[in-house]
Amino acid sequence: MELATLQALNDERKARRAVVLVKSLDDGAERLVREGDAVEGALGERIAEAFRSGQSRVVEAGGAEHFLNVHLPPARIVAIGAVHITQALAPMAAVAGYDFEIIDPRTAFATPERFPDVRLHAEWPEDVLARQPFDPYTAVAAVTHDPKIDDFALKAALEAGCFYVGALGSRKTHAKRVERLTELGLPPERIERIQAPIGLAIGAASPGEIAVAVLAQIIAAFRSRETAGKGRSS
Repeated sequence: MELATLQALNDERKARRAVVLVKSLDDGAERLVREGDAVEGALGERIAEAFRSGQSRVVEAGGAEHFLNVHLPPARIVAIGAVHITQALAPMAAVAGYDFEIIDPRTAFATPERFPDVRLHAEWPEDVLARQPFDPYTAVAAVTHDPKIDDFALKAALEAGCFYVGALGSRKTHAKRVERLTELGLPPERIERIQAPIGLAIGAASPGEIAVAVLAQIIAAFRSRETAGKGRSS
């Protein structure tokens, strides 16, 4: 790999942006394709499939063979709220292979004793996101039931194109949430992306059952996600 290509690849990975290193097996030519770059023809279709699957492999396109080396950011789940549901969700997320962290300014809840081996931010979401913004490889689960904490994080998640955005609460609670987010300037098509009530409709009642429903919904969203940033030229 050429030094310039390696440096560019490392920059993209550091910024949590998905890229595919495309190498021709005919002449050895290589280039980086960022998620959302426009690549025409069969090769573009193969690259789009690679972004969705995350699997590196040799493909044939246009009578030539290419090796697609896929580099996706680690998918992560950010829970807004250090609550009982989150206590159940944290170990499940780890088993499923997701990075997991919690944001909750309520220091009585966000403690290492309640969440051992979990990355905790006992701060307001706006302070955490100023230095660590959401991105398309992030799932956000807002479960505090407190608009002062949840609303900013939900707005940031929708604006960042997070692959999953869910919020705890009844339909009546969510209707009020929609009104608040609309007042904050979010268009209806973005607000409609919020999964509320959060989790798959499996009749979950206990915190553990709700955590199962949420994680299943997150996995489904990740595996069926669209590639980001369509229409950019390569």
